[in-house]
Amino acid sequence: MMASFMSYFGRRDPKQSAREAIVGLRQQLQMIEKKEDHLQKKIDQELKIAKANAVSNKPLATAALKRKRMNETQLDQLRGQQMQLAMQVDTLENANLNKETMDAMKKAAQALSDIHSGMTVTKVDQTMAEIQEQREVAQEITDLISNPMGMDSVDQESLEAELAAMEDEALTERLIGADHVPVHVPEGARQPVAAVQEDDEEAALRQLQAELAM
Repeated sequence: MMASFMSYFGRRDPKQSAREAIVGLRQQLQMIEKKEDHLQKKIDQELKIAKANAVSNKPLATAALKRKRMNETQLDQLRGQQMQLAMQVDTLENANLNKETMDAMKKAAQALSDIHSGMTVTKVDQTMAEIQEQREVAQEITDLISNPMGMDSVDQESLEAELAAMEDEALTERLIGADHVPVHVPEGARQPVAAVQEDDEEAALRQLQAELAM
């Protein structure tokens, strides 16, 4: 009957169930903590009574110690329950975190699957080849647009021959100009023409005098 009831209304959300369970456990922990505080106060009170009557009224002191031990036993039991509840809270929180993490990973995996649903290695290779082809076409168009019109019709051999003729002409002009370059003579080495002629005449006169003396 319970199964049919759940199937009629649908299964509960696991996250919601975990949250409700954690809330219930925490409420129970709070109640246990309050009970522990109450028992601890009673234990302290009974201990105070026992100490006050340990000498003057031993039966009263003994009864107080018995009540103290009973309260301590209950306190130990509550602390054990508290530990179990705290462990359940931690377990539920970890399980809920694991569930949420797994759900997030499933959504991410589904998103990746949706993204890659229309993609295959073959399609990617084909697309990259088309992109490369279009790049080459664009480069060819750019080269055609950038090349000045009519430059391809110029004869390269005639240009080289004309350039060689210009080089020969320039070298010839340099050689002709070198023949007319004035020779630089140092200032001290220059002698007047008249002085040179006078030296020749004196040398001839001395030679004539020497011949007559013979």
